[in-house]
Amino acid sequence: MNEDIILRPVLTEKGYDGIAEKRYTFVVAKNANKTQIKIAVEQMFNVQVASVNTVTQRGKLKRQGRTQGYTPTTKKAFVRLKETSKPIEYFNSLS
Repeated sequence: MNEDIILRPVLTEKGYDGIAEKRYTFVVAKNANKTQIKIAVEQMFNVQVASVNTVTQRGKLKRQGRTQGYTPTTKKAFVRLKETSKPIEYFNSLS
């Protein structure tokens, strides 16, 4: 069930900057709410979540010759852990 909510981590320069402050970014299911995301992160990584912020990115218009279409719409979750919580091991191995 948690794997259906948290799809993948976002590994960007801005995302790496937040790891030291225990802020992590994930691509999540479009229909997931903040409470579901919090529970999923806590269960998957065995951490304590302080806050969850979400943003929905609308797909971009792409054209190729005469045809055009939109890339998929995605939803990102910005998760901040509590100060007393341990960091997520997956992200620490990447730094």
